[in-house]
Amino acid sequence: MTRPFSPLVSAEQLATRMDDGEPLVVLDVSWQLGAPSQRPLYDAAHLPGAAWVDFEEALSAQPGDGGRHPMPDIAVFQAAMRAAGVDNESPVVVYDRSSSLAASRCWWLLEYCAHERVQVLDGGFGRWSALGLPVSDEAVRPRPGNFVATPPGRDVLDADGAAEYADRAVLLDARPADRFRGENETIDPVAGHIPGAVSAPALANLQEDGRFLPADDLAMRFTSRGVTPHCEVGVYCGSGVQAMHTALALDASGLGTRSAVYVGSWSHWITDPDRAVAAGTPQPAPGD
Repeated sequence: MTRPFSPLVSAEQLATRMDDGEPLVVLDVSWQLGAPSQRPLYDAAHLPGAAWVDFEEALSAQPGDGGRHPMPDIAVFQAAMRAAGVDNESPVVVYDRSSSLAASRCWWLLEYCAHERVQVLDGGFGRWSALGLPVSDEAVRPRPGNFVATPPGRDVLDADGAAEYADRAVLLDARPADRFRGENETIDPVAGHIPGAVSAPALANLQEDGRFLPADDLAMRFTSRGVTPHCEVGVYCGSGVQAMHTALALDASGLGTRSAVYVGSWSHWITDPDRAVAAGTPQPAPGD
């Protein structure tokens, strides 16, 4: 897909675009694994005009054989985007309050559904607030959008495809390094990783203030893990959230890779006891 702009937009850039009256659609998709709904935080303070999108209802199907956060029903996702005011041609900016994980999931799903003008607010609500930029507690009632989802705008892997990428290309595991090694697994019932995968923790793509690393630094992280310019890269995590965060980081790195996400990820891989499991593999690079 030809990208008209970066997948990231800074708080300063977004504030300028909003001040200039650009007809943006801003989405708040704040969510945190295992935590209560963050809708009360949104109601108390959100970016001016930002519409609320519920992660569990719009960005994921129910847990089951497809994993803990399977791909949402596309009709459900399309309806949620329309309700939030998304048109096919409207520039969309997505943010959250926790490391841009949920925002990256929404970004990836919109791209998968062939929306070509979507970005993630770099640093999210935290960076916006730290700069003293305006927030609002006013109720937002978007006009209905006309977004038509036409997947697949991004590549998707199933379990067999993930195994193939691990064998012939590059397959990145975006979970924390200890979970990749099979240590401290408290979320999924089986510990370890897909044989042949390389550890590349998603949150190591961020600076301390929640913004993504500069493009050159991201490129160095990925090349140290075997990613080369314009190569094919598969990405998975526990349930397809951190994997989409890593897909965004790959895009932002400027390496020009073609990334494919295994949406079911580890939580789906382990549903078949015949699939091989590896553990304890040394890390490809120090510091993660």
